[in-house]
Amino acid sequence: MRQIAYADDCNNHISTNIVSKSQKPYIWRINFDKLPLFSGLHYTLYSGSLGLAGSVEVDGCDINRKNRMGNTPLGWAAESGREEVVRILLGRDDIDPNKPDDEGRTPLWLAVRNGHQGVAKLLLGRDGVDPNRPVEHGGTPLWWAAFRGYEGVVKILLGRDDVNPDDPDRSGYTPLSGAAIGGHEGIVKLLLERDDVNPDKQDHFGQTPLWWAAGNGHEGVVNLLLGRDEVSLDKPDRTGQTPLSRAACNGHEEVVKLLLGRDDVSPDTQDGSGRTPFSCAAENGHAGVMALLQPATPTPHNAP
Repeated sequence: MRQIAYADDCNNHISTNIVSKSQKPYIWRINFDKLPLFSGLHYTLYSGSLGLAGSVEVDGCDINRKNRMGNTPLGWAAESGREEVVRILLGRDDIDPNKPDDEGRTPLWLAVRNGHQGVAKLLLGRDGVDPNRPVEHGGTPLWWAAFRGYEGVVKILLGRDDVNPDDPDRSGYTPLSGAAIGGHEGIVKLLLERDDVNPDKQDHFGQTPLWWAAGNGHEGVVNLLLGRDEVSLDKPDRTGQTPLSRAACNGHEEVVKLLLGRDDVSPDTQDGSGRTPFSCAAENGHAGVMALLQPATPTPHNAP
């Protein structure tokens, strides 16, 4: 079998120029004609040349070598959703399935961020993969799957005993907070079914999942959180804004109705600037919310 020098750069090879101009990722920020980008091995795996990747020997090549952008071949294949290529690479004894790129992103993290469920399954089936390893700037694979709304990936991760479903990122946002921010009701349901998830956990800014859901107008998620006794409905963040205040400021009438229907929600709580939900709604021109919050005018005693 003919040996191919996988470790050599092939940025000037005609096949690389063709594929680099036909693939969408990175096109808008990389000049392939001037910047050496990846080795022959990276090109073969990224372009999805399964027969070549599976049949040609790679003697003298470090299968875990990073390219000039800091990506390993496995990381590149995982990020691109090349499921069969990932399977081939994971079949090698010398592959490091948990090796991060220069930004601390593991192959699993890259697969999860892009919703590649099949690739995530393959990686999680391999020893040495840490399912809780966050990216350098924060956020575990579960956090990103919850935030982006990849319900299938979330189910896979929650099915593992070694995954922490309440692990926050560097700002204190939990996977439940991430799902609440995005309004992903199915994922919120999955997380609320777990006994090891705190549905009222505050981040570093004092914001709870309910605070985020209310502020972003996600009525369905608010309803789910209102059904939990552990959730404090009037808990303010560090600026003094409650979930009701946040919903009122942003003009989310249906959420305001839901919160006002609860006896344990105060409609007149002032934030750190002295604004009530009503005054905040008025400041932002939300007449519908103002009507909901406006107290009824008392009837004069001498009225007929």
